[in-house]
Amino acid sequence: MQPIQLFDLASRQAEWLSIRQEVVAGNIANVNTPKYRAKDITPFQAVLDNSDVAMARTNAAHLSGNDLSTKNDIDVKDAALDEEMGVQESGNTVGLAEELSKAGEIKRQYELNTSLVGSFNRLMLMTVKS
Repeated sequence: MQPIQLFDLASRQAEWLSIRQEVVAGNIANVNTPKYRAKDITPFQAVLDNSDVAMARTNAAHLSGNDLSTKNDIDVKDAALDEEMGVQESGNTVGLAEELSKAGEIKRQYELNTSLVGSFNRLMLMTVKS
């Protein structure tokens, strides 16, 4: 039996969200560290593009799929400088408001992920019971 792609995709996103939360928490923890450079990770779309989860177009009204044949790890890299804040006098590039906003975004994405998986799981259980 083939694995259900939605669960694999949700698992990959949960892994990505976990790593991003760890990086954001590290940025917040180092908000007062001199010369600390804020970090971020590659966007989930880049991870999705490099995964083995292929999106299939089953209807002309659906989005077209990509050939996803290679697999890359999630990269942690220096975050782009915030135009408003820039580099502080201490050499630090962490903007606390921006990092807290990222943490809220991560929370919302994780809640959406778990909600979709839960709904899909209930749907599958209903089909098995029928």
